[in-house]
Amino acid sequence: MRLGLALGYWGRGPSAEHIALAREAEALGYGSVWTAEAWGSDAFTALTWIAAHTSTIELGTAVAQMAARTPTATAMHALTLDHLSGGRMALGLGLSGPQVVEGWYGRPFPRSPLTATREYVDVIRQVLRREGPVALDGRFHPHPYDGPDGTGLGKPLKPITHPLRADLPVFLGAEGPKNIAQTVRIADGWLPLYWSPMRTDVYEASLDGLRDGFRIAPMARAKVCDDVAEGLLPVKAMLGFYIGGMGHAAKNFHADLMARMGFEAEARHVQELFAEGRREEAVLAVPDAFADEISLVGPRERIAERLELWRKGPVTDLLVLAPDQHTLRVLAELNGQVPRAT
Repeated sequence: MRLGLALGYWGRGPSAEHIALAREAEALGYGSVWTAEAWGSDAFTALTWIAAHTSTIELGTAVAQMAARTPTATAMHALTLDHLSGGRMALGLGLSGPQVVEGWYGRPFPRSPLTATREYVDVIRQVLRREGPVALDGRFHPHPYDGPDGTGLGKPLKPITHPLRADLPVFLGAEGPKNIAQTVRIADGWLPLYWSPMRTDVYEASLDGLRDGFRIAPMARAKVCDDVAEGLLPVKAMLGFYIGGMGHAAKNFHADLMARMGFEAEARHVQELFAEGRREEAVLAVPDAFADEISLVGPRERIAERLELWRKGPVTDLLVLAPDQHTLRVLAELNGQVPRAT
């Protein structure tokens, strides 16, 4: 199991620590570093800045939102950064949910998410292969565009720039069982939002037929600390926001996933509190047990025991949300990447 560094997206502004964390991760043998986006900073610009300050570490988006760009625009970002970084780019994509797609991007959420995702990946693969002009008789991403409000003058094109790698890896962030199963078929890797090494059966059916080389890369917050309860508070804050704030009560993929993982009543309670404006209570209502299962928090010895559970499962890349260099080093030592500091 390889380690990666997940930096997420910016809050109020850029973090002064991100470059230092990325360079330390590279020095410690981490295989990858990942940026994200929500409705603020974008994933590609920050990743390009990190690329300029590193030399060997893989550069991934976890995730770039599909609604933010057409598939050809996303492919242009990926092939450009792949060239600039010497072939280090990994493209992670996510569909997001109706609240973000329609509320922030001002676009309709696709009524058939699986088809929309499949078409999006198809177009990107065509751009990267550059075998001919991009052509797709698609429902959501037709190339050339042939809708009733078009001119009918669209011309099939292939990229002017020759992509560095036709097989640039494509990852998908997927939560629903059918979406995960499709990800196994059409992508090179999967970016789970929550992963519990104690509940791998939740995903077992969807992961049937895994191919050699397919990567499973969940994110987990990590923090070496003495007080486990205190260390879990940022995890609970994140969960409270995703479960309560990133979705409607009737359609919230994150809450549905928590329910499938055995915490349905707790997920609905968090949603209710958040909807009532009781955000602090919503965060505290996130069960410690759930937050603990999907993270690596506590003293070194406790993290060592729990890391072994992650190593025994199908995870190939553990993307660590770590706020400090000490935690990065401890995990690298426990994963056998560097000798223990004396």
